[in-house]
Amino acid sequence: MPSFDVVCEVDNQEVLNAVDQTEREIKVRYDFKDSKATLKWQDKESQIEIVADDDMRLKAIQEILRQKLSKRGVSLKLVEFEDQKPAGGDLIRQIVKVKQGLSDEELKSLAKVIKQAKLKIQAQIQGEQLRVTGKKRDDLQAAIEHLKGESKDLELQFTNFRE
Repeated sequence: MPSFDVVCEVDNQEVLNAVDQTEREIKVRYDFKDSKATLKWQDKESQIEIVADDDMRLKAIQEILRQKLSKRGVSLKLVEFEDQKPAGGDLIRQIVKVKQGLSDEELKSLAKVIKQAKLKIQAQIQGEQLRVTGKKRDDLQAAIEHLKGESKDLELQFTNFRE
C-alpha cells in the first residue's frame, strides 16, 4: 500500500556549519574587536547559545546567524529566538531553539487537515511524524499538495514515499 511520512526535521550538521561560519565572521569583523561574544551549538538540547557584550552586538550576531542558516538551507521557521537574559558582568545571553519534530497538537491538526480533504487516505501519528497511506498514488500526491497549502506556518518534509 503506498505511503509517505510527514516530518519536520533539521540537519544538525548544517546548523553546526552555520554556527561555525557565524563565529568566524564575528572574529574578523571590526565592530567585534575586543568583544567577548560567543556562539555555542548544544546538540543534545538542539539549541544555540549566544553570549554578547551589548544589545547592538547581540542583534548583529542574530542577523549574521539568520543569513548563515538560510544559506545552508535551514528554514528560519524552525528557529526561535528566546528572550535575552543577563549572563553575569555586562554580558547578555540568548538561547536560540532549533525545532526538531512535530508536537502532538501539530500532528493532530495535520491529521485533521487530511481528513477534511475528503481523499481516500488514512493518517496515523507515529512518534513525531505522521504516516499517510492510501490505495492510489495520485491521492497521496494530492494530500502532499493540500498539506503544503494548508500549513504555511510549519516547515514540513515528506519522506519515505513508497509505492
